[in-house]
Amino acid sequence: MKAWRFHAFGDMRLDEVAVPELKPGHVLVEPLCVQPSVTEAQLAFGIPTLAYERVKRRLETEAPIALFGHEFCARVLETGPGVTRFRRGDRIAARAKLPCGQCGMCRSEQGNRCRSGPVIGFDLPGCFAEVASLPELALVRVDDRLDNREAACLQSLSDSVAAVETASLAMGDTVAIFGQGSMGLECLQIARLSGAGRIITVDVRDEACRMSVELGADHALNARQVDVVEAIRELTEGNGADVVFECAGGSPKQGLAGTATVRQAMQAVRSGGKLVGVSWFGAPFEVDIDGMRERSLRYVFPDISTLAHLEHTVRLAATGRVRIKPTLTHALEGLDKVPEAFTITANKGKYHAINPAQVILKH
Repeated sequence: MKAWRFHAFGDMRLDEVAVPELKPGHVLVEPLCVQPSVTEAQLAFGIPTLAYERVKRRLETEAPIALFGHEFCARVLETGPGVTRFRRGDRIAARAKLPCGQCGMCRSEQGNRCRSGPVIGFDLPGCFAEVASLPELALVRVDDRLDNREAACLQSLSDSVAAVETASLAMGDTVAIFGQGSMGLECLQIARLSGAGRIITVDVRDEACRMSVELGADHALNARQVDVVEAIRELTEGNGADVVFECAGGSPKQGLAGTATVRQAMQAVRSGGKLVGVSWFGAPFEVDIDGMRERSLRYVFPDISTLAHLEHTVRLAATGRVRIKPTLTHALEGLDKVPEAFTITANKGKYHAINPAQVILKH
């Protein structure tokens, strides 16, 4: 079979490899649709972000290795010993971060808090391949009302569900969301479902602002055209938003905002409000801790998504309460198109993409 493997940063090759062994508690699947996440697209080109040092170390000591590909829809080909929830022909999606099953948290039935387990695509091979082996505990069955392209977005969407849950919105809260890429748009829709009153979104791209309004934003601010902090204060009677999600930060080389939107978000949230940090930055940076303390700001980070989050995500998407299809702007056909998908996803502004570029492997 063929699978994409990384020989170094920026060096991915479609290699001939052995079909994965079917282990107990695992299933063999054929990927139907797969997309690189924004984080994966940065790492593929050696840009520091989440897990950069871990991937760098693996490339230096283990290359060539199968990396990335945790956002997918796949069909089960065969089930291993002990698998009880799936059968041949089921379509599945997965969560990425798994419990280790051995630490004190896992042994005390708190596996959802474990941070020692493997991550699909980073520690375990993902789905940039003709066949993949996946652990049953990561998987959820895809509802028939979702097509393969929508299902490939479920993992990212479940992370956004966890992010909004972490925010603990109060009914009627005013919410501001910096960044209207895939996770920003997901947070927008889930916040609306979770009781948000007024939602104000921020982006620098006209197409993202238009999409934001289509999916439910009350006000979509283009940061190239207005002072967004001043505009948010004007819209909130001078107070600032109750909760601000920061989804725009990251490498400016890929059109992301660096750390500028964190400072803006801190200025745009009301005193005593919450800032939810969704972005990854790849390096430490300074924040005004005394200013945050003085204003009683709470800077919180999303919990990891669990299987329960993923199952809820399937229901939200299958019933149309969260709309995925309008965000699917780029689709490529065939496994050989994977590098092109990485390029588009790493430069979404240049290609006018909203969701990561998807690769369709089977219909």
